[in-house]
Amino acid sequence: MIVGHRLMAAGEYELALKAYYRAAAEQGLTTDVLSAIGSANLRLGRLGQAETQLRKVIENDDSFVPAWNNLGVVLMERGQPGEARRVFRTAYALDSGQSDEIRENLRLAIAKTENPAYGYTNKNKFELVRRGSGRYLLLSTP
Repeated sequence: MIVGHRLMAAGEYELALKAYYRAAAEQGLTTDVLSAIGSANLRLGRLGQAETQLRKVIENDDSFVPAWNNLGVVLMERGQPGEARRVFRTAYALDSGQSDEIRENLRLAIAKTENPAYGYTNKNKFELVRRGSGRYLLLSTP
């Protein structure tokens, strides 16, 4: 997992995904491993796979904040701001409002649902979060 996290931080998402698959073979599909695989697929633009994996994480552990947040990012990228807003709200509540990144994601999703013409600019970005140290940014484009 550590190797995968380092590869993600370095922008080597395909290699990170392979490292996460190795971790899955060694540890099984734990919540952390499946969430990491989903996040890597998200960064690779494999939104359907990422959504499926992140939903499985939530089914197994509905209090896993990074999976809720990252699912919200997937939904925004797939053009589903209404559901993304609900998902970000859940992540924010579970996190007790501690994460600035999740609060900003929720704010952007609310803005998008209240004003469908609200477009993304280079200043609007959704934060991809994971458990542990380090942060990954997922930039949204129009």
